[in-house]
Amino acid sequence: MNHKARKRFGQNFLQDHNVIYNILSNIQAEPNEHWVEIGPGLGAITEPLLQKKVILDVIELDRDLVTFLKAKFIDAENMTIHSSDALKFDFSTLTNKTEKLRVIGNLPYNISTPLLFHLLENTNCIEDMHFMLQKEVVDRICADPGSKKYGRLSVMLQYYCEAELVFDVPPESFDPIPKVMSSIVKLTPHEIPPVKIESVESLNKVVTAAFSQRRKTIRNSLKKLFTEEQISSLQIDSTLRAESISLSEYALLSQLPINIEEN
Repeated sequence: MNHKARKRFGQNFLQDHNVIYNILSNIQAEPNEHWVEIGPGLGAITEPLLQKKVILDVIELDRDLVTFLKAKFIDAENMTIHSSDALKFDFSTLTNKTEKLRVIGNLPYNISTPLLFHLLENTNCIEDMHFMLQKEVVDRICADPGSKKYGRLSVMLQYYCEAELVFDVPPESFDPIPKVMSSIVKLTPHEIPPVKIESVESLNKVVTAAFSQRRKTIRNSLKKLFTEEQISSLQIDSTLRAESISLSEYALLSQLPINIEEN
């Protein structure tokens, strides 16, 4: 099939066989495991996964690619193709309470962050996730407090998952060649959350407020939520900026009663 990559879908097709081999070596797929591939493209990862005798669901938005994949893998009995938008897909419908999904995908750069947050809502049914992402995004996911790359994505992803940079992938591994470096990241949902919180909504509200004005100190960026006295009562330095506050400190802040203040 002579499929021209579509910019509106953020398509860059993986074609480097060494990279494909390294991905397969790292994910260690075993027969009868239930895998989900997001954005299979032309099937560069799909085909070797099927050769591993896994149960495979693939989710593809581009209808032309769906047609191509159905023809290419017409004899694959252990594969189901979903013509769907991964941002709206309910991953919990693919499994039951006795098994967990292993997820893989070359995520389009233009929707990678919202798609990651959508997947976080389904971590109770996911064993692990292996994604090709823009290197800048992976660096943000794995960043530690104090780093300029540390932000909302770092805090929220690390609340849900253990994050590990696996390896970098150069632009020439794709067709068309993107303008950025890519990386493979492994995300493993925590069996037990690393910190105690009252609700994810409260944590997200605090973290979002702090990083929406990341150049300000948290006593200023969070002043619509908490008083300086409330922050200091937790032994947190209110003169620090958002990037210097750890996940455990954000968890403590999220448990404070939030002030209702008119703008």
